[in-house]
Amino acid sequence: MKAAVLRNNRFEIEETEKPNLSRYGKGAIIKTTGCGLCGSDLVKIRTGKAKQGDVLGHEVIGEIVELNTDTSFNIGDRVVLGHHIPCFNCVYCWGGSYSMCRHFKETNIKPGGFSEYIYVSEEHLINTVFKTDINISDVEASFLEPLACCIRAVKRAKLRDNSQNLVIGLGSIGLLMGESIKAYGNNAYGCDLLSKRAIYSKEFGFNASFKYEEDNETLKKMKEYVPEGFDCVFLTAGSASTMDFALKAVRDGGTILVFSSVKDDLKGFTNNDIYYRELTIMGSYSPSPADLEDSHELIEKKKVKTDGISTVYPLEKINEAIDDTISNKIMKAYIKL
Repeated sequence: MKAAVLRNNRFEIEETEKPNLSRYGKGAIIKTTGCGLCGSDLVKIRTGKAKQGDVLGHEVIGEIVELNTDTSFNIGDRVVLGHHIPCFNCVYCWGGSYSMCRHFKETNIKPGGFSEYIYVSEEHLINTVFKTDINISDVEASFLEPLACCIRAVKRAKLRDNSQNLVIGLGSIGLLMGESIKAYGNNAYGCDLLSKRAIYSKEFGFNASFKYEEDNETLKKMKEYVPEGFDCVFLTAGSASTMDFALKAVRDGGTILVFSSVKDDLKGFTNNDIYYRELTIMGSYSPSPADLEDSHELIEKKKVKTDGISTVYPLEKINEAIDDTISNKIMKAYIKL
């Protein structure tokens, strides 16, 4: 089968061995239709977490072509999936931190989604794989996992009804975060360095969005809408420089939710800001099966907008897709197989 294999931090299209059930055991073989390019894929390549020879990709949609399991799926089912499974029976799962579960971190699809076929285990089929409605396009359906990540963040923030929230960074994840905030009955405002993204976010239901200019000027415009500051600020930009602005934008007693890694982690939130202002600083990382289920429902019922975010590339142009994403030429890439 064809797969995009990482060689010297670039992908090469190679013929690789197709996964088979006799080797891996109970589960299914899925013929990949397409796979979204996630920001975490880029981070893994940049930081060296992805090893040479790896096949990445986890925002998969495809069709079951082989099956060896007692679950309710059938050959020919069109499915989307999440790639990690918690054990549900450890200190992390009991505390609701499913993405910290050691079993969660060890489980994955084989190989990654930038290949013609993948294997998913019986555990995946039971917990993280969903049939997809024929009225949902492949590209729309591929947002199951990234939208679930955002849903997880909104749940962790414990927003009160009709709360006022700011999303800093209006890339694909920022747009999905705003939609998740709105889907749970709250207000979402956005901010980005690029004016075109601030404008575009209004198509996704944001109450208002702002192009970041200079701290005081941007904050002055925001205070016309939310005079006391935001109840929660979601950081989706992946830049350490957003931390200081988040502190200025959040209200006293509010929450800052970190939803991105940063390249330079030297600058952070100060002890006295947190103490004297009674701020809550928290992170959110990856979704549980329940979050995937909620994401599936929102997409299937078209309660969120996922079309128009991605640009489609064939597998052979995956390196071009990466370059265009990094240069902000596009918002997000979807790799069609």
